[in-house]
Amino acid sequence: MIDIILKGHDFKYEVSELVKLFTNNFRFVENKDLGRTLENSIIIHNNTLISKTQYFENFNVRFEEREHCSLEGLSEQESKKVTKETIKRSIYKVLQKLFNSYVPWGILTGIRPVKIVHTLLSEGKSDEQIRDILSTNYLISDEKVELALEIAKRERVFMYPIDKNKISLYVSIPFCPTRCYYCSFPANPLKQFGHFKKEYVNKLIEEIKGIAKIIKDTNKEIETLYIGGGTPTTLDEEEMDTLITALFKEMDLSKIKEFTVEAGRPDTINRGILEVLKKHNVTRISINPQTMNDETLEKIGRGHKVSEIIECFNIARELGFDNINMDVILGLEGETLEHVRHTLEEIKKLSPESLTVHTLAIKRASKLKEDLDKYELTKYEEMIQMIELSMKYAREMGLNPYYMYRQKHMLGNLENIGYAKEGYECIYNIQIMEEKQSNYALGAGSISKFVYVDEDRIERVENVKNVEQYIDRVEEMIERKKEEVYKNVN
Repeated sequence: MIDIILKGHDFKYEVSELVKLFTNNFRFVENKDLGRTLENSIIIHNNTLISKTQYFENFNVRFEEREHCSLEGLSEQESKKVTKETIKRSIYKVLQKLFNSYVPWGILTGIRPVKIVHTLLSEGKSDEQIRDILSTNYLISDEKVELALEIAKRERVFMYPIDKNKISLYVSIPFCPTRCYYCSFPANPLKQFGHFKKEYVNKLIEEIKGIAKIIKDTNKEIETLYIGGGTPTTLDEEEMDTLITALFKEMDLSKIKEFTVEAGRPDTINRGILEVLKKHNVTRISINPQTMNDETLEKIGRGHKVSEIIECFNIARELGFDNINMDVILGLEGETLEHVRHTLEEIKKLSPESLTVHTLAIKRASKLKEDLDKYELTKYEEMIQMIELSMKYAREMGLNPYYMYRQKHMLGNLENIGYAKEGYECIYNIQIMEEKQSNYALGAGSISKFVYVDEDRIERVENVKNVEQYIDRVEEMIERKKEEVYKNVN
């Protein structure tokens, strides 16, 4: 156990999130005692803030680091930001000496490091200046600096110049055949909730009509449409056809650049449902294996085999789908580097247009979190090797990293990366990650994000997660969004 003492400030949340990158075995205390103590103190002298961090073992100092920054000319908000960063740098450097750990994203504990690069690029900073800021201010490793810079430059083609009239549209289908053990998304198993599907689609169409009026009244243009879940292909052919027909009838989708549907799990995909998607000119689908190892599929709660993944992919190709994404998860229970290599070899044979590589995250609402003591998680060093291997295979397949995000409680505090062939980047993914475009989200469990770029402000409007409540309260879901939109109309 490490005791942590803070003097001159009370940034407990920020400090605890940083310390968690190295250890969860700590507590905040008021005074030093026998044992292990980390003490951080700040003083301000002549508009310069000095942060001193010391690590004690039985009152004897083993490590000490000092960081400083100028507060001159800064606003209160700016001063608070650089103060927190300075405190975190001095603490990080002591923790690095203490644990000798590989923490490549430095002091960053947020989920969108590429946003920092976008801000610096918009300020006119050169590549060298950006590299210096990321490594000096945030202590990010060289390889992650280069990754963030590469992704930001690739994203900017799709993001800038910012058009405040353009929005993305998300439609949630919150049903799944079964619930995977790592999942925290709306995923109501069909066995218990399948009988709600038809009524859910009808209510979803009500919300579509309500939101269509808002979009029309405010002259917004839908740039991308994304149907996600859950597993959208749990809808049968008639239900899917009804839903997409309603979307095109009620919404002006004449200018969309991209229409994605998560075909997702192979145990919900058949020729008929793919024909419906093709009929409606869906431009991009995801067929998500997560792993190409049968024994792992069984462990994580999936009711299909690897052979079914390959069969679904081949049917999609036969029907003319030329933009297919596949998702994999690194760090699944029981998987070694060789399991991951096998998965990537099998995906390489299929040659999808994009590959999204996720690092396993222990999410609060997942079965994995509930039964954590039952699972043997991937060791940190092997996780690093898995990330490197996936990047190597992506490059071999001609796929470039085009978006990235991080989640709390990810194994190794690493990252999720989307790779794509040139010209096949998912615009929706880029916009949702970098938060420069409003996202209107419909359906149970969805969260709309209204982005006010000029004010650097984002407002979130949530729909209820429970399917039965959504069905009963769909008018309220429309009103929530209507209230947010109209109160901000100039």
